[in-house]
Amino acid sequence: MTGDQNGTFQAVQSALTGPFDTIRTPFLQDGSIDEQGVRKMIDLMLSAGAQVTMLTVGNSHFHCMTVREIERLTELAVEHTANRAMVVAADYQFATDKAVEFARYCASTGVDVLMLRPPEWDGTSLTVESLVEHFAAVGRHIPVMMVTNIFMGRAELGLEAIAAIRDRVDSVVAVKEDLGGVFAQNVCALVHGRWAVVAGGGWRSHLNMLPFGCDGFMCKFMSFSPAVTGRYWEAVKSGDMSKAVALNRQIDMALETFMAGFPGGRDAAIHGLFEIFGIAQRWRRKPYHSLTDQQMQKLRGYVRQQQWC
Repeated sequence: MTGDQNGTFQAVQSALTGPFDTIRTPFLQDGSIDEQGVRKMIDLMLSAGAQVTMLTVGNSHFHCMTVREIERLTELAVEHTANRAMVVAADYQFATDKAVEFARYCASTGVDVLMLRPPEWDGTSLTVESLVEHFAAVGRHIPVMMVTNIFMGRAELGLEAIAAIRDRVDSVVAVKEDLGGVFAQNVCALVHGRWAVVAGGGWRSHLNMLPFGCDGFMCKFMSFSPAVTGRYWEAVKSGDMSKAVALNRQIDMALETFMAGFPGGRDAAIHGLFEIFGIAQRWRRKPYHSLTDQQMQKLRGYVRQQQWC
């Protein structure tokens, strides 16, 4: 790693340390992107101490967007962050030539790091060499972040590919770990200190990875009630792990369990929380389910009962 590369890594690691959330794209009832809601999310997270504005394929709803909408959301993230924090953009299953084109676009727009989500059709299409080539090609144009969900069901390939990319592609500077368990611990052991390591599954994933080397964690509360996250993060920083575990069980895991029972799942419920906390409206783009008035009433009842509100 050269001096410049080490400087880039240090900056990325600093930005990805601690809690933040990705932009969980809000929509208006007519299905259009709620750009004002996006701005409010960015302001809320940065005011709460987040050092990064991040887009991801899943939370940012790239599955139901056009490429031009993904580009517009990227532009909006850069524009509204306005150099107050680092910006991490994401691509969506782009072939290598398209991923390189998107990387050039991101670099010209002011994005700092690009999270790559390579295409994978049947769980057997990617190899270690094809991934090394893909990441190297894109990394010639912008620093790159990996996301591990492409290795679902292929843990052995995943660890082999991560080790090869670590050793052969200096432009990769970070990884978002989504699979959890022992795999996540192995990822930390392989790359922490070389790449910034982010837990993608909230407090529980963060606690699983922390002893093995984890810098930051994504937290849904950062998008609507960041003071809740602050309680957990202060416990971690002070070394009071028994308190951190208790808060995880009492707050984060309890909310996850409650949200899982909603039609449309946890993401529908999180968008409902945006409306309750005055960040954005509840709507998701069709055909995704958005909470009904009756379901919103149930969610409000839960929130009223929580001591963290």
